[in-house]
Amino acid sequence: MTSGLAQRQIVLAAAALLAVVVALVLASLAGGSASEEEGLPQSVPAPGGGWYRGLAAPYRFPRSATQTSCGHPATSKTNGVGHPALPCGAKIYLLLEGRQVLTQVVDRGTGRPGREFDVTEPLARALGLSGIQPIEWRFARE
Repeated sequence: MTSGLAQRQIVLAAAALLAVVVALVLASLAGGSASEEEGLPQSVPAPGGGWYRGLAAPYRFPRSATQTSCGHPATSKTNGVGHPALPCGAKIYLLLEGRQVLTQVVDRGTGRPGREFDVTEPLARALGLSGIQPIEWRFARE
């Protein structure tokens, strides 16, 4: 093997190594989700890889209520959702028209027909939810 051929092989090996390093850096930058970057729980896709769907509407606690059925304070600043079956404290992501928020079940809900989720007013404002609207949701995993 001549010295010129050996130098060419060294240069090609170095170029290949550099390409692998650049590819790994780009993959790590593109691969992290927003929740991982912010230290939030990951969202868990529904079976089949998508989101669950349901109807939601804004909800205001009755004036006489001091705490929710899950034991959270029932104030005008309480963020969360009411749901008849999900366990109290379950963390979920809600998605509406491109806005995604992490929240938790804070109440059992009103049980009113035509909706699955009762969304507290502050959370409804953050989502842009008004009236009864279809939303998408996923469980959050810590």
